[in-house]
Amino acid sequence: EYTYLQYHSYITIPFVEDASIENAIHCLAVMLYYNRPPEAITDRMKRLTPVAMRMEVKEGINNCLIINDSYNSDINSLTIALDFQNRRAAAKGMRRTLILSDIYQTGLPPASLYRKVADIILHKGIERLIGIGPVISDNAYLFNLEKEFYPTTESFLAQLDPADFHNELILIKGAREFHFELISETLELKQHETILEINLDAIVHNYNLFKSKLRPETKIICMVKAFGYGAGSYELAKTLQDRGADFLAVAVADEGAELRKAGITMPILVMNPEMSSFRTLFSYYLEPEIYSFELLRAIIAEGEKLGLAGYPVHIKIDSGMHRLGFEEKDMEQVVEILNDQTVVIARSVFSHFAGSDEKRFDDYSHRQIETFSRCADYLQQHSKHKILRHILNTAGILRFPEYQMDMVRLGIGLYGVSPIDTPCGLETVSALKTTILQIKTLSAGETIGYGRKGVLSRDSRIAAIPIGYADGLDRHLGNGKGCVVVNGKRAAIVGNICMDVCMIDVTDIDCKPGDRVEIFGEQLPVTEIAEKLDTIPYEILTSVSTRVKRIYYRE
Repeated sequence: EYTYLQYHSYITIPFVEDASIENAIHCLAVMLYYNRPPEAITDRMKRLTPVAMRMEVKEGINNCLIINDSYNSDINSLTIALDFQNRRAAAKGMRRTLILSDIYQTGLPPASLYRKVADIILHKGIERLIGIGPVISDNAYLFNLEKEFYPTTESFLAQLDPADFHNELILIKGAREFHFELISETLELKQHETILEINLDAIVHNYNLFKSKLRPETKIICMVKAFGYGAGSYELAKTLQDRGADFLAVAVADEGAELRKAGITMPILVMNPEMSSFRTLFSYYLEPEIYSFELLRAIIAEGEKLGLAGYPVHIKIDSGMHRLGFEEKDMEQVVEILNDQTVVIARSVFSHFAGSDEKRFDDYSHRQIETFSRCADYLQQHSKHKILRHILNTAGILRFPEYQMDMVRLGIGLYGVSPIDTPCGLETVSALKTTILQIKTLSAGETIGYGRKGVLSRDSRIAAIPIGYADGLDRHLGNGKGCVVVNGKRAAIVGNICMDVCMIDVTDIDCKPGDRVEIFGEQLPVTEIAEKLDTIPYEILTSVSTRVKRIYYRE
């Protein structure tokens, strides 16, 4: 609702994020200034599209990491970007470099502006500055650190030697007219044309959505096992740590050790510890799940050798999943062993649902809850310290919130996939994309690919894209069973999928080599692909090969 002079009307702003809302209000102010009628304003406001302002994290040359924020340049966004860089540099032990353009429209005299910028980057720990633009170059004397300046982006690129960058976390921050995307492309590690984009803002949104469904005191374990469900565990772990998540959970000790090496300090639960991994567990303070007497006795014995005391472990109860865990009849002996030593203490007790995502199993799920509760009660009654309880997974949080107990485990929902049919407002996290390599015009009757399985029924335009089963594109999607999205339209996969390439039918699509292709993401949900393959989204997400480059971004 707005009022201006004789106008009093309503508009709809098609955004929810603060920056886009502010931009929309500027558009409204301009139209009011030019005396546009209310009905025209209402129509135009509905048709606004957001300005691309995303901060991307990419692998760079010579073991560098690139933070590309080459969409805007102002003091406030510079501070935000430097904070983002600073957290990652501290974790990875990398040198901090800033490539910065002239900053416009601040209302400050140049000397005052760049003195302020110099203070900010000094405070944020920048070790190397590359300034680009005539104004920042004129004020080079204000910066007291390793520095170099260039009048234009072109002059910098002309003198750029890739060997000058090594083991650096490089923030590229510039006004749009400087075209710093050219710098990002030059410093980016050139790999496969196929990429997996991970939206860290979506991770935060999904985390907050589930957190809003819980009591304030309920803790959250975020599952980042299996390389973060294919999305890459470190960036996700760092984002979740920054958001205040209580625990992370990984599958094996080596995954946890890598997170510790990368600077993750929050508690990490190891779901499938191996007997051979005890030293790794202890060295990196990883908290193991204990599911058998053999494992419990072995970890106590190993801990005694090292003189450990009060090391946290998590007791797993088999309440009906029948995979791993202690049964109810075992609880008396579990308590005897725990109380007869001081090496480990039970930090939590938990269990797994067998079918919490399906209503037809609700009676069984409730019996599991009852069994688990009896076991947890017995364990707590015979312990001198508080033991956290958790049984709810993502589906459980949505369907049985009354049993959230002390803690919940957030898995597939964190990654934007709902385990139940009811929409719950999740945002897509991962998008697998590639590009068109070549397009051929072929006649009806021609065949495509190995085994000549793709037989054309009409004259067709066939595009080759650089993704195959070695990248994680399931071979069963070939021969028309699967499709991809090109410029907003679906294109069927033609013939057998090869190891590194597959072919798609783009006869009815306006496209050219170099155009982007979505394998799954916003336009083609991973759940749809899973249904075609008669599997689950977990398998699709975790099948994306590690040779596919991950790009992380924030809006």
